[in-house]
Amino acid sequence: MKSAILITYNREDAINEAKGLCDAAGYEVVHTITQNFLQKPKYGISGGALEKLEELSEKLRPDVIVFDEILKPHQNYSLASVLHREVLDREGLILEIFESRASSAESKLQVKLAQLRYEMVRAKEKVRLSSMGEQPGFMGIGKFEIDVYYNDIKHRMQTVRSKLEKAGKQRDLHRQGRKRMGFKTISLAGYTSSGKTTLFNKTTGEAKTQSKELFTTLTTTIRRLIINQEPFLISDTVGFISKLPAYMIDAFKSTLEELVHTDIIILVIDINDSVFELKKKFSSCMRTLSELGVEKDKVVYAFNKTDLQKKEEIQRKIDFLNLTENEKVISVSAKTGENIKELKELIKDVIESQNSQKFNRNSLEGVAESFGN
Repeated sequence: MKSAILITYNREDAINEAKGLCDAAGYEVVHTITQNFLQKPKYGISGGALEKLEELSEKLRPDVIVFDEILKPHQNYSLASVLHREVLDREGLILEIFESRASSAESKLQVKLAQLRYEMVRAKEKVRLSSMGEQPGFMGIGKFEIDVYYNDIKHRMQTVRSKLEKAGKQRDLHRQGRKRMGFKTISLAGYTSSGKTTLFNKTTGEAKTQSKELFTTLTTTIRRLIINQEPFLISDTVGFISKLPAYMIDAFKSTLEELVHTDIIILVIDINDSVFELKKKFSSCMRTLSELGVEKDKVVYAFNKTDLQKKEEIQRKIDFLNLTENEKVISVSAKTGENIKELKELIKDVIESQNSQKFNRNSLEGVAESFGN
């Protein structure tokens, strides 16, 4: 395992998540530097913190410096120049995890597109630095090769995009086929490590890989699920995470668009999180769903890992998120199977309600049409 010095925010939730990301990417954190602010103009950190980092870097000689924030290319270059070490920001770290987790041809293409977008921004910075007479040697590209490199990235992005478009069209055909056959669809969504895959396995009898590591699922898996003798299709999707750049969401759009077209979304929420973490992760999930254009009325909120909490604490956290009055809230344990039967009943009720609303809407349209004539 490679070694890393981690620079992150001085908050327990930020430290835990950043360490989880490092672990998922295969880096052992040998030292952690915490700061209240990580967005200083030149290096992201203050001069004093940089001096401390220089000393530690010389002493511990880590393989990489992990910076738990999105660095601008010139900040990355400035830090790498001073420390003489590879500097990996939050985006770069997530991309490394994505690359190691991608298994299907489509998810590999999605990761490749995100990587090229990340590289393109840095290529622009190299052009700027070389025009100022600086020698941008980071990422191993020479001054005179930059323009060729930049154009090559653009060309490769176009190639990957066209392949993803074909995959998207194929996915759309499958979706239309399922609709014609009358299948109702369910999608699991939620913050990474909330227990989506465990819940998927428990409801379907599958044995998909489940892990405490972040981003275990990058490839959408669809399985058949029987509720009250009626067949449904349920899918597991890539987990959300805070500060995930728009271009990464865009790269996984063909996978995430299942959430727009599905009949029901089960938003899996880890009830074992602290109140602060719970709110942060819940807000991040809702923001991502909103950016994708998902309708809120088809979301079922499943509070998972209830075997680790007392009932009073579970209710307190549901109240804290202002979901008490929402009838589409249920607490479950994907590990023990608690309330899984009740979750399936809730899904059935929501589908029946949707069908009823659709029938009423069609009836009203028919009446309006007859009056129009």
